[in-house]
Amino acid sequence: MSNALEDHVGTVNIGGRTITNLRFADDIDGIAGEENELSRLVNQLDRASTKFGMEISEEKTKLMTNEHGSITTNISVHGQNLQMVQQFKYLVAIISDQGSKPEVLARAAQTLTALSKLKPIWKDKNISVKCKVRLLRALVLSIFLYACETWTRCTAELQRRIQTLEMRYYHTILGISYLSHTSNDQVRTTIHQHIGLYDDLLTIVKERKLRWYGHVTGSDGLAKTVLQGTVEGRRRREGQRKKWSDNIKEWTKKTFVVTQALAHDRDRWRDLVHNSSRRHKKGTRRRRPYLTRPDPTRPNPTQPNLT
Repeated sequence: MSNALEDHVGTVNIGGRTITNLRFADDIDGIAGEENELSRLVNQLDRASTKFGMEISEEKTKLMTNEHGSITTNISVHGQNLQMVQQFKYLVAIISDQGSKPEVLARAAQTLTALSKLKPIWKDKNISVKCKVRLLRALVLSIFLYACETWTRCTAELQRRIQTLEMRYYHTILGISYLSHTSNDQVRTTIHQHIGLYDDLLTIVKERKLRWYGHVTGSDGLAKTVLQGTVEGRRRREGQRKKWSDNIKEWTKKTFVVTQALAHDRDRWRDLVHNSSRRHKKGTRRRRPYLTRPDPTRPNPTQPNLT
């Protein structure tokens, strides 16, 4: 990749840093601001790969744009034009111009398949509900929550889908038919009676995303540059798409500047994550207090008042 980028000049600049590609092992995601630039990048990468006895798979290589139109320049590998798509898979996750909705729906379908394969366990009356919930979290929820920290445009509709999906899980393991018209509150009460206070699926998603934001903000790498940096140009006036950081401001009820400052204090950020992910939820799990945590009612002269 270093040989391919030797004479390449990128135009995508985020926070003062030029970004031309993202790579992990043999998975490479080329980034360009113009069609001609992308064509040059593909050609240079193809020549560099051939030099080292490697080839680019034209079947697996796809093109995607975040603009309304399509790519008009013919970009080819080994004489075959690359296909234009609206989404593709990168590191087992779906990258789409529609945000994370296709990825969430795909994860939901995968978990329902896994849930169906475990029917003999759910129907076994010799297995306690507490054990079934543990199996559900280990074998089903782990599939759904993969890379949920990177989900963007987590709209109210998508959050309702997540809550509906969780109820479907619990209906299955409890053996409750939808014809019985059992309310969601009754299902949650039944789960609570067997395992005690617990965090629902949407709360876990929010908590993981907030924790990842705090981790990235406290670090110094490419993820922080992309998350906090700005891109040259203007956004369209109407119909703006929801950004990844919009959920952080929505859930914490604080500005981006305040959350950046709070993220550098681990104790205060943990408190904010705990309270924000469980906002407006009664009876949720309480985390154990810190032994070395100062009294929150007493002002700390070394910290600014960011609340």
